[in-house]
Amino acid sequence: MGTLHFDSSDLGVTEDFLSRHYARMRIGNGTPESSRARIRREAMPGVSVDELDLDFDMRYAVTPLQKICLCVVHEGTIQDHSFGDVVEDAFGPGDVVSFAPPELPYEGRICGARYNITMLDPGLLSQVAATAPGAAPGPVRLTGHRPVSDAAALHLKRTIVHVRDHVLADPEIASEPLVTSTAAQHLAASVLAAFPNTALIRPTGTDRHDSHSATLRRAVAHIEANAQDPLTVAEIAAASHVTVRALQYAFRRHLDATPLEYLRRVRLAHAHDELRDADPADATVTAIAARWGFHHSGRFAALYRAAYGRTPLRTLTGT
Repeated sequence: MGTLHFDSSDLGVTEDFLSRHYARMRIGNGTPESSRARIRREAMPGVSVDELDLDFDMRYAVTPLQKICLCVVHEGTIQDHSFGDVVEDAFGPGDVVSFAPPELPYEGRICGARYNITMLDPGLLSQVAATAPGAAPGPVRLTGHRPVSDAAALHLKRTIVHVRDHVLADPEIASEPLVTSTAAQHLAASVLAAFPNTALIRPTGTDRHDSHSATLRRAVAHIEANAQDPLTVAEIAAASHVTVRALQYAFRRHLDATPLEYLRRVRLAHAHDELRDADPADATVTAIAARWGFHHSGRFAALYRAAYGRTPLRTLTGT
């Protein structure tokens, strides 16, 4: 985890800062009316979320970052953006895009823009996506740089804002491993839902055959024994000796839930036990919820009330 702040009106200092912390940049010639740059970065394992506000024009040329790099434009424009041999595009306010595949360089021009850059480890996509049985191993890839729909783009933007404002903005919450791993998976799932990609969704015949009750029992046992640790769907599937899709199909078939929904139920039960047994003088609902991966207090309270018919605070205080 980490936070980075930058605020300067010296174009030389800004150019050096951008080149050191992002990629090679060249601020345009001439004297802009304003030369101020404001940058804030929040980061957790596998994910960083940056807000940049630049009052001037500049060009950028980025060597392969080996990361998924998403951009949400708030104001201004990003022009002449290109990667690969044929892709060239321009982005304006409201646009959300994937800048380039992790292994490709890209370049373009920023024109007095305020925008968000969210970067994540490509391996997160494979953790939440199914892969075909017997296929050659390899990462899940995005196959387009524009979202599949306006609704998918809006959902992704809301997810980025949620991670930025409700996870990374609170150091106490961001220090909880279950919170950060869950938030990273949620972001990766939103990316896969937003952009065309190589992940397969429908279970194959083999997956359906493997989705029997024994698979479910192995998965449930693994979840219940390791609920205190960061868990991914891929790790649960590996412990159950089946593909991710077979695991998902087994849970849907037998429990009408996803593996992560069941994991959330188990963690909610652990939070309930801890609230019931804790001394209210030494514990808080927020701390116990975060310890079990629930970083949004309102959502935790709603889930808890639905499951136990009372608020978490009443359980903690014994009232």
